Amino acid sequence: MKLEPNTAYQALLARDSRFDGRFFVGVRTTGIYCRPVCPVKPPKFESCSFFPSAAAAETAGYRPCLRCRPELAPGNSSLEAGSNIAHRAARLIEDGIDGGLNLAGLAQRLGVTGRHLRRVFRTELGASPVRFAQTFRLLQAKRLLTDTDLPVTEVAMASGFSSLRRFNALMKEHYGITPTDFRRKANRNEDSDAITLRLGYRPPLAWDELISFLGRRSIQGVESVAEGRYRRSVNVEAGGIPVRGWIEIFPDPRCPVLIARVDGALVGALPQMLSRVRRLFDLAAHPVEIASVLGDLAKERPGLRVPGSFDPFESAVRAILGQQITVRAASTIAGRFAEALGDRIETPFAQIRTVFPKPRRIVECSIPDIARLGIVSQRAKTIVALARAFEDGSLCLEPGCDAEEALKPLMRIPGIGIWTAQYLAMRLLAWPDAFPHTDHGILKAMHETSPAGALAAAEKWRPWRAYAAMHLWASLEGQVQ
Repeated sequence: MKLEPNTAYQALLARDSRFDGRFFVGVRTTGIYCRPVCPVKPPKFESCSFFPSAAAAETAGYRPCLRCRPELAPGNSSLEAGSNIAHRAARLIEDGIDGGLNLAGLAQRLGVTGRHLRRVFRTELGASPVRFAQTFRLLQAKRLLTDTDLPVTEVAMASGFSSLRRFNALMKEHYGITPTDFRRKANRNEDSDAITLRLGYRPPLAWDELISFLGRRSIQGVESVAEGRYRRSVNVEAGGIPVRGWIEIFPDPRCPVLIARVDGALVGALPQMLSRVRRLFDLAAHPVEIASVLGDLAKERPGLRVPGSFDPFESAVRAILGQQITVRAASTIAGRFAEALGDRIETPFAQIRTVFPKPRRIVECSIPDIARLGIVSQRAKTIVALARAFEDGSLCLEPGCDAEEALKPLMRIPGIGIWTAQYLAMRLLAWPDAFPHTDHGILKAMHETSPAGALAAAEKWRPWRAYAAMHLWASLEGQVQ
């Protein structure tokens, strides 16, 4: 988004949620920067400076507003993040992937030089990658100090700071207050069994349709949808150490925010957790902008999102297991797969009892081992080949990868065709223009008899064809297929 001051100021006056997270406004008379939806009285135009990122505002010397809380702003759209090196780098930083990388390592991962990365990052986001990462960690710490009772030392470690001394110094330098003093002023969360955090989005959000889609495809024992809430087990690494636990997500009925309850055992992986939740529920989407392109197709289900992926390998295996069988049958087989090859876990929820196996566990399995779970041999071979590709690093199926390039090695795996590749591009790569045009449901909903005809007719929905696919599936029975 190109920042034009007069347009940005009008969005600020209107508290227009379409622009939330797309720019921040610094107020020279107070030294504070805010989101465009901030509830306080708008400042005069001549007092405002507009920035493309929170890091840019902090680089200019502004401190975050305690009312609108910039750390809750929705992220950049998947279109921007997938097509721009700076946004791809920002997503890696927000995912916590940069923790073991210096600038050169981050640039190498993106296939550019460090100099080029610094240049495009500053052009697009108004700050250097190092400053962006520092601001992200400070805002993460601010979130934890405000919303949890975690000890300050744990807040520092969970936010990616290597030492408490460094954390204290940066908080004092940038926010003019120590973490301990900030904690005294914040509203504290008294839930000691879980960490409760909030994530903003741009309304509208079709929550019921979203969790219906996830619930129908849930892996028994790993995920569940009940009482309007999504719950699942978690099996990740934090600093090279495996951590396991659970997470529960539900909407706040009072404002455009999702509430995430995270197992306290996952405190070391909080940046990962929040990033994965944002991806899973497509919180960076711009629903009004998308609807303006989709037209009549989007009118019946405003705010319908493209569900992402919490765990790329898990979602890829689930998609393979779902080839040419019913959604219900695939969920049952996927649950059997997880139960046999994953590990047990204790959670507060009776339906959540298993963590999905990692690729290295599947690589160790023989084809007959997997086939015995009721999976045809050809699909078992595909799953093992997929696990090897994940394990040796030859396959990248996460947002931040170049979608078209990522599909090439994926399509070389026997058993993965156009439908599976496009479906995974929608959900794992967050590619908003992916379109599984060979899908029977899409052909039926479009009244087309050939995939080529569907592909040609879908041109009018670019660059949001993945959202068009969701609406087409939803139109078949009044619910997402």
